[in-house]
Amino acid sequence: MSNTQVLSPSVSHGTSAMVAALIMAVGMGFGRFAFTGIYPQMVSEGVLTVHDGTLAASANYAGYLLGALLATRLHPKDAHNLCLWALLATIVCVGVLSVLHTPWLIIAVRGLGGAVSALVMVAASLWLLQHRGHSRGAPMLYAGVGIGIVLSSELLAAGQSFGLDSHGLWLLLGAGALVLSLIAMPGLNSSPVEEPLLPATASASSSSAPLGAGRLVVLYGLAGFGYIITATYLPLFVSGALGAVSPIQVWALFGLGAVPSCFVWHAVHVRLGTHRALQLNLILQAIGVILPVISPNAVGYLGSALIVGGTFMGTATISMLAARRVAHTVRFNILAAMTASFGLGQIIGPLVASTLYARSQSFSASLQVATAALVLAALLCVRLSKDSGVQP
Repeated sequence: MSNTQVLSPSVSHGTSAMVAALIMAVGMGFGRFAFTGIYPQMVSEGVLTVHDGTLAASANYAGYLLGALLATRLHPKDAHNLCLWALLATIVCVGVLSVLHTPWLIIAVRGLGGAVSALVMVAASLWLLQHRGHSRGAPMLYAGVGIGIVLSSELLAAGQSFGLDSHGLWLLLGAGALVLSLIAMPGLNSSPVEEPLLPATASASSSSAPLGAGRLVVLYGLAGFGYIITATYLPLFVSGALGAVSPIQVWALFGLGAVPSCFVWHAVHVRLGTHRALQLNLILQAIGVILPVISPNAVGYLGSALIVGGTFMGTATISMLAARRVAHTVRFNILAAMTASFGLGQIIGPLVASTLYARSQSFSASLQVATAALVLAALLCVRLSKDSGVQP
């Protein structure tokens, strides 16, 4: 007898949400964002230059775009197997970095890892939200990214305290990813579950007109560009600015803000509807991105980590549920299309940051451009509200 037959639906759904969160923690927190925490040490050891790091980041985001494009025809029934393979691939990509010393090989592996991360994002979302039919588990699902950032950051901090170099740190991260994967895999149920239509509290914007699929894809791409400079370079540009505080702990703070934010923004989504929730989310995120420019000190850096960390996965929580609502209006996998749009924004972001940094030796200009992108995304939401003729 399967687990879904033994357990009540609520227990089964709760287990599925936690499993999906662990998958996101491995694929995104370890496989993707851990590089941000370890990047300053790789630069200080001479393993990578700042320019190499930018190329590695861009390769990762290019891979993310490629992975999302490959997933556009993915069916929910395929998500179970893809989650398993993506976990294994993540462990390999993280672990192999512990033995690489050549920048171009590191860049290539980061590119492959980006593709795997996109497949994790799409597969875990499809598996939980559609295959398992648990849309109310979205906050837990996307909180997994923040959980992964916190866990990987604390592993890095522990490894540094024992004097590990960057290669030893990558090996430690691979071991951590393996442990989390082994915990998650037994709970990956292959049986589909249809979730019944629920009252308004289950559909975050049942009283308002939904965002159109095309506009939603554009907004999500702007959001990808808007947050990524902070998410890529935060530990690097705060290095040495906070005294004895390690940049890795600032990055952990970023992830810590992301964990509860998914639940908070889901509640905001339920109360205000998609349009207004996204407007508020993107404006707050823009404030967090520009804060280090306005206040280039400990308060500004820590505030930026908390605000951006507390909003960027909220954007995903709101947008992915909004996409599920209009998925029937398009013939492609809208979750994958949005992931691809997000990935495109992330490719452009580090390239813009690197170009502007080369001119001024400062990240201020690139943070200003990123802020403008988030404000534009918020303005598009305002326009959509007016076009809908509905006050959510």
